[in-house]
Amino acid sequence: MLIATTERGHVVKRATKPAIGTMPARLQRGDAHMVVERVDEERPGSWYIQVLLRENNTYQPEHRDGMPEQHFRTLTVSQEKVLSALLGRAAAKPGWKDGFMWNNIGEQFTTGDHAASDPAGGAKQPTTPQAR
Repeated sequence: MLIATTERGHVVKRATKPAIGTMPARLQRGDAHMVVERVDEERPGSWYIQVLLRENNTYQPEHRDGMPEQHFRTLTVSQEKVLSALLGRAAAKPGWKDGFMWNNIGEQFTTGDHAASDPAGGAKQPTTPQAR
């Protein structure tokens, strides 16, 4: 099941392509973060993609593939690329990561306070250079 959530707490359970498709265009100050999470009891860990609209109007997509060590981040100015990544990830399409240079930031979630404060292994808060 896909669950889409905004920073303000708007939750769409069983999120569909149309529901997810409108969310990036609605990102704005005070509601600048969204998450699309795949919940599957048979797959351990956290499986999600999230997007932060940064102060400089760039998008910061991040995704996690199960374990904290598999947490990746990139930046883009293209809302279209963000939407393509969100929908591709939601549909489990091969190649949805193409077109980005993803950086593994998993070490931020496997040591120190982050791992201890997040027993489920999922940050679901955008990481920013200022915050980490």
